[in-house]
Amino acid sequence: MSEEDQSDYTIEPGDDNGSAMTQAVVPASEYLPERLYLLPVHNRPFFPAQVQPLVLNKKRWSDTLEQVGNTSHHIVGLTFIGDTGADPSPDEFPVYGTAVRVHRAENNEEQLQFIAQGLRRFKITRWLSQEPPYLVEVHYPREPVEKEGDETRAYAMAIINGIKELLPINPLYGEELKHYLNRFSPNEPGPLTDFAAAITSARGPELQSVLETLPVLERMQVVLPLLRKEIEVAQLQSEISEQVNAQMQERQREFFLREQLKVIQKELGISKDDRENDVDTFRERLEGKVVPEHVQARIDDELGKLSVLETGSPEYGTTRNYLDWLTALPWGITSEDQLDLPHARHVLDRDHDGLQDVKDRIIEFLAEGAFKGDVGGSILLLVGPPGVGKTSVGRSIAEALGRKFYRFSVGGMRDEAEIKGHRRTYIGAMPGKLVQAMKEVDVENPVIMLDEIDKLGQSFQGDPASALLEVLDPEQNVDFLDHYLDVRMDLSKVLFVCTANQLDTIPGPLQDRMEQIRLAGYIAEEKVAIAKHHLWPRLLERDRIPKKRINLTDAALKHVIEGYARESGVRQLEKQLHRIVRKAAVKLLEEDLETVKVSVNNLEEFLGAPIFRKEKVLKGVGVVTGLAWTAMGGATLPIEATRVHGLQRGIKLTGKLGDVMQESANLAYSFVLGHLQEFGAQPGYFDQAFIHLHVPEGATPKDGPSAGVTMTTALLSLARGQDINRPLAMTGEITLTGQVLPVGGIREKVIAARRSAIFELILPQANQRDFDELPDYLKEGMTVNFARTYQDVAKVVFD
Repeated sequence: MSEEDQSDYTIEPGDDNGSAMTQAVVPASEYLPERLYLLPVHNRPFFPAQVQPLVLNKKRWSDTLEQVGNTSHHIVGLTFIGDTGADPSPDEFPVYGTAVRVHRAENNEEQLQFIAQGLRRFKITRWLSQEPPYLVEVHYPREPVEKEGDETRAYAMAIINGIKELLPINPLYGEELKHYLNRFSPNEPGPLTDFAAAITSARGPELQSVLETLPVLERMQVVLPLLRKEIEVAQLQSEISEQVNAQMQERQREFFLREQLKVIQKELGISKDDRENDVDTFRERLEGKVVPEHVQARIDDELGKLSVLETGSPEYGTTRNYLDWLTALPWGITSEDQLDLPHARHVLDRDHDGLQDVKDRIIEFLAEGAFKGDVGGSILLLVGPPGVGKTSVGRSIAEALGRKFYRFSVGGMRDEAEIKGHRRTYIGAMPGKLVQAMKEVDVENPVIMLDEIDKLGQSFQGDPASALLEVLDPEQNVDFLDHYLDVRMDLSKVLFVCTANQLDTIPGPLQDRMEQIRLAGYIAEEKVAIAKHHLWPRLLERDRIPKKRINLTDAALKHVIEGYARESGVRQLEKQLHRIVRKAAVKLLEEDLETVKVSVNNLEEFLGAPIFRKEKVLKGVGVVTGLAWTAMGGATLPIEATRVHGLQRGIKLTGKLGDVMQESANLAYSFVLGHLQEFGAQPGYFDQAFIHLHVPEGATPKDGPSAGVTMTTALLSLARGQDINRPLAMTGEITLTGQVLPVGGIREKVIAARRSAIFELILPQANQRDFDELPDYLKEGMTVNFARTYQDVAKVVFD
């Protein structure tokens, strides 16, 4: 219902001057008309015992109130219609209502106001006008009552007592309520009952039923429960108000007592204000620390400034935050290194399977530190594909040394302020990540890991890679300057460990400051050991599943590695094992099993069809298997060459090759053209031959200087019409004169060959040292031919 409709609830009209409605009121007992104009009320019914001001919508009910004003009795009928619309029909009016006399009618711009004096109940007998102004014939029913009945008198006394209970609880009734109580007595139970119903907050339909109940005793029996409910609500409201007031008074009392205590303590000199507390806190932090002189001088200056500033000033907050950082740093506090090589080897072997060359390199690094007495100032760079354990190796180094460990990722970092901090002129300025790390670990010689250093960004906000030059240079980080602290800080005792997937995106000057340790991918045997000793027990422990409830056979584990997780690292392997654990947990609960066995026969129930099938080495004339290095590890790279037609001479390259690989292909083509007769092919084979050279998986971009030998062999195989009839892979770059140049990623490429069951390789002679340094388990069973020139390659391939 709109606000305009709701305003009907208390309105009575008169003319603009209110002349017809300001006449003296005839006593109620004098005259009650048989015809009444009706006005609807929406909120609650009006009772005969009430005297209350009403407000009406002038536009809708001015005609009705004008007609009432023109009568001699000035009486109108009020009927309760609830939530009915603005223009109710006669069917929506109840039969019973209350006749009221209009007093002091006033006419405002949009509203009509008057005071309604309740006179008596009426009952509608006939409608004379069914359109506004509504006019009806009524009669006034008698109210049966036994004036001297004991029950009636008892109910009347109970109602009077109930009304009196409301007086001290709810002050809204006030003196006016007392005035009404003086007018009613137990000898007049009807008006008393109506008045009691009128002062309750009962709903409209309940009050309408009271209005329509004519026998006084029955009406009293209906009203008394309503009155008792009103008393209970008022008492509850009073209790709530008392509780709130008590809490407020207690807080005010506590506040005043605390303020008085502060004043008394200050007068007696036994308390300090906030400024003194802050100064004392900062001085206490410096106890036991060896603060450099230039830092101590800055702290003393700032403490002096803090002692004269007002605590509410913005500069006070800025100075306090600066001192908070400056005094929280671990000036002169170091932890003792554990340069115990057996302990370090035990930690590395416990946390990592495989990576023997990496472990040996770390042990060498610690042995060197044992002679120096310190391993600080070194910067290690762990390079390898994702999931090979670079971050966990960093943690193991920290544990082996007994140092605290702090890691943060610099991948995607674009703002150099994250390294060197913001200047204090900025709002919300903070120190850089390195200062935050030092505060966190609370020692000057932690192990700090800079993760994903190959993914540093660069933007208009600065170059964080250049900002790291000062951090990672042992000659410069002795006097590292953070822009926020603005004092020199010694980072030379920190052992920095950086991680990267590849070196190409790391600037050369930054690489030059770091000592590289390569972590290549794992072969299948190493993955089996890692899964059995680390991944599988950790997954079961994390989900709190007893080891005996899920039985994963060794054959099934090898099948998972070969068919579902063939990447260089073990992250995908862990995900696949987690899938097995989840599905096995479902079987244990739904089928109420004691043990779930996962074998090769039912592995597909847990993981679906294998992602990788057993790779077949491509064979045929013009088809050669190469070896490539990627950021994800090593991979085999087949290269195909075929003669398309003999109409013209030329070569076409496909496979989304980069500029370097396209140059390698052109070099190989030119070299073969000039040496066909030397390598036993027809000298004029390419004169009228259009050649197509393709590297499969054309959607994958490929580039790098390591496919020249492979492309040359593919073209020579095509010219000779001779295929390679055995599993053989090769890598190396070629020059126009046939020299075979060295390449990188030998370890990754050897692992990729073993993964594809290729045990005969051709490598550049210059890479023999790299192969010799590989662990024995990688070299075992491998036949490697080293080539200085392409003639060496041709002898191996074509005998």
